[in-house]
Amino acid sequence: MLIFAKSRAPRGALKLVSFFALTLALVGCGPSKADMQAQIDKYNKLASEHETEQDKRAQAEKELAEMKARAAELRKKLEAAGMNLDNLSLQVAESETQKERLSQTLGELQSALEEYKKRAQQLERIQARFDELRKKLQELTQFGLKVEIRHNRMVIRLPGDVLFDSGKTDLKKDGKEVIGKVAEVIRKDPGLSARYFQVAGHTDNKPLAGGKYGDNWGLSAMRAREVLLHLVKATSANGGGLDASKLHAAGYGETDPVVPNDSDESRKQNRRVELVVQPNVEEMLNLNSLAN
Repeated sequence: MLIFAKSRAPRGALKLVSFFALTLALVGCGPSKADMQAQIDKYNKLASEHETEQDKRAQAEKELAEMKARAAELRKKLEAAGMNLDNLSLQVAESETQKERLSQTLGELQSALEEYKKRAQQLERIQARFDELRKKLQELTQFGLKVEIRHNRMVIRLPGDVLFDSGKTDLKKDGKEVIGKVAEVIRKDPGLSARYFQVAGHTDNKPLAGGKYGDNWGLSAMRAREVLLHLVKATSANGGGLDASKLHAAGYGETDPVVPNDSDESRKQNRRVELVVQPNVEEMLNLNSLAN
């Protein structure tokens, strides 16, 4: 008869066997080395893409800041030249952009950058047109006329006392000569002759004492009309020869003084006729959009 006896393994040996069994089980259930490497590669790729995205965003932010500075510099130049951009149909009121109030994703930054590039280019075109127009009209200053910016328009100021006697609308001889010189400068320049002009009459604040014109409104309107007629008169020693379809007359009376009517000299300056250069389509652009 065979007798089998139970063998008893040492307790410490059983614990060691259990530890190795558990370790093998865990290794068997976990990711393989290939899986681990794939996860590491994926992480590295995402990290690289994130770094690239951050670089692009930083570059976009830098370019956007440069475009803003460029647009601001152009605005200052226009304002320094006398153009009040807040009241112009060309207005460039600086304000915080909607783009900047949104979350600054890379796509939004790039979109804002493109907009500012376009705005800067528009401002540059307007600045160039403004400079060109001013240069052309500067020739008139040699005749004692004043070329200036008023109400965001280029204006040629013709002194009323040179053009007319007090309370009259008949042009004086010197007045006709001045108007003829103005017309000649405009007529000989294709760019100027293609522009539209308003002939604006102005008076001082002294009430008109009777007469057929009734008041300063009537006097200023008739003086503007008289200058317009001379500007479009057939070219001659005393005529202008300008295109009548590009001019219109308006009387402002005493409502738009260039200086306060507080002295004889000031009132003299306010008695005038202005030739106002009307803006073309691009110059009438609403520049408020350039800052929004």
